[in-house]
Amino acid sequence: MRYYSTNKNTPEVSLKEAVVKGLAADNGLFMPERIEKFEPEFFETIDQLSFQEIAFEVALRFFGEDVEHEHLKEIVYDTLQFDCPVVKVTDKIYSLELFHGPTLAFKDVGARFMARLLNYFLEKKEQLVNVLVATSGDTGSAVANGFLGVEGIHVHVLYPKGKVSKIQEAQFTTLGQNITALEVEGTFDDCQHLVKTAFLDKELNEKVILTSANSINVARFLPQAFYYFNAYACLKESGVLEGKELVVSVPSGNFGNLTAGLIAAEMGLPVKQFIAANNANDVVFEYLETGKYNPRPSVETIANAMDVGAPSNFARILDLYDHSHQRISEKIKGFRYSDETIRKVILEVYHETSYLCDPHGACGYQSLVEYLEGNQLGVFLETAHPAKFTETVEDVIGKGKVELPDKLAAFMKGEKQSIKLNKQYEDFMNYLLE
Repeated sequence: MRYYSTNKNTPEVSLKEAVVKGLAADNGLFMPERIEKFEPEFFETIDQLSFQEIAFEVALRFFGEDVEHEHLKEIVYDTLQFDCPVVKVTDKIYSLELFHGPTLAFKDVGARFMARLLNYFLEKKEQLVNVLVATSGDTGSAVANGFLGVEGIHVHVLYPKGKVSKIQEAQFTTLGQNITALEVEGTFDDCQHLVKTAFLDKELNEKVILTSANSINVARFLPQAFYYFNAYACLKESGVLEGKELVVSVPSGNFGNLTAGLIAAEMGLPVKQFIAANNANDVVFEYLETGKYNPRPSVETIANAMDVGAPSNFARILDLYDHSHQRISEKIKGFRYSDETIRKVILEVYHETSYLCDPHGACGYQSLVEYLEGNQLGVFLETAHPAKFTETVEDVIGKGKVELPDKLAAFMKGEKQSIKLNKQYEDFMNYLLE
C-alpha cells in the first residue's frame, strides 16, 4: 500500500516511510492510496468475532501488504490488552467507553499500535528516533506510556503550561526513562506549530531522525477505526440494532478520531450519520454551517482535549470527500457547547441515569439527545475516564463522588520532571540538537 500527501505535491511513499516521517515533505498528511471495503457478509457475522479478531481484519486491509501477517497479528493483539465496551445510558443512547487502557483514554489504542509498528520498522535501531508529540491532554500520556522503555526511541511531549489537568500532566511528566516532557509557554496550537515546523526543517532533519505520534501519523489514527467496528459488533450482538439506524457522535478536537470513523464507514461499516461534537473551538462547526474554514487561535475550555483552533486532521476529511462541502456536511452534522452547557449535561445525565460523563463525552451525549429521531440509535464516544477531570466533574456533581482508579493514583505519586520551553522555534530546535 502506498501513501500520498493530502497536499499532493510530493511522491507517494511506503507505509514505513509514512510512519517514520509522520508528516509529508509538502506539509500534507499521509492518506492510504485506497480504502478496501468489506463484503456485506462480514457484517452479518461480525458479532461472532472478538475485538482482537475484528481489529486484525481491519488492520489487514491497511497494513497487510507491508507487515508480515503473523507479526501484524501480534501487534494488534498486544495493543488490545483491554476492552472498549458499549454501555447503555438510555434506551436510545449508548456510550462507547474508550478509557479502559493503561492511561484511561481512547488514545491508548492508536498510541500502543503505533509504538509497536514503529518498533517493527526500526528493528535494527541504527540511530535514535525522536518521537515528537504535541498534546492538549490525553495524547501525551497515551503516547508516553505506549513508548515507555522502547529501545532506540525517545519521546518528547510538548504541552501547554497550565492548560492540562493535573492528572493528565502526571501521566507523562513522572515517567522518566526515554520520555521527556516539555512545558511550553503557550497554547496547544503553539505546541503543534513547533512540532510541524521541526518536521519541515530540512537542516534539522539531516541531523536527527524525527517522527510524530500525534494523530497526523497514519499509524496513530487508522487503528482508531478498530473500536468503531467493535462497537457495531457489540450492539449487533445485543440485538438493539435490529431495525435501527446507527448514529455515532464523536467529541472532536484535532479530528483524528472522527476521521478514523469516517474511514470505517468508507470500508462499509453501517453508520447512518456522524456527529462532530465541539466545545467553543468551533471552526469545523462553522465550516459545516457555512462552507468556510477559518482556523484561529484556540480558546480554553473545561473539555481541554478539544481545545484546538486549527485541527490538523480536517485536511484528511477534505481530501476524503474531494473538498466537497455538500458531501462533508451530509456525512457530518455539527454541534457545539459552552462550558456552562457541558456542566449542565454532566449533572443531568448523572442524576437521571447514574452514568458519569467526562466533559468531552458530555458533548457527544448531548448532541445525540438533540439529533436522534425515529428509529435511530446513538452511540457517543466516552473518550476518557471522568477521574482525569476530577476537579471539573466534582465541582458539578459534588466533592468525593469521583473514584480515582488505581492506575491514575499511581501516576499522582510520581515526581514531576519537565523542561520549560517558550514558543520560539529556535529554542525548540536547539533543544533537539543538544
